[in-house]
Amino acid sequence: MRARDRHTRQAHTPPQASPPDLARLAASRSFAEFYPLYLAEHRNPMCRRLHFIGSTLALACLFLLLFTGQPEWLLAGVLLGYGFAWAGHVLFEHNRPATFKRPIYSLMGDWVMWWHMLAGKLPF
Repeated sequence: MRARDRHTRQAHTPPQASPPDLARLAASRSFAEFYPLYLAEHRNPMCRRLHFIGSTLALACLFLLLFTGQPEWLLAGVLLGYGFAWAGHVLFEHNRPATFKRPIYSLMGDWVMWWHMLAGKLPF
């Protein structure tokens, strides 16, 4: 990264959603087309924080599953991951999770958003 770019880089702010954008979420044909719309459904910082917590707990459960071999950790990871994310949508974002529209892209979006938050590219 060039020095000039390093100093001018700012945290990414999710775009504002409009009803036509939300309708396009289900019709998106690529993840590159889907992700900006996904971010528009995650404008509320508290919703994003709950997604981050849920994803982190799900990742911890995956490690525990691999370390212990106990299958309960898989169920715990799914419940914690989706539970925190869906709570963010119900309590703060007031919209329906993208999981119901595009489940695979939504899961990919969760992890890209998690990484962007961890890397400082997306505000907590």
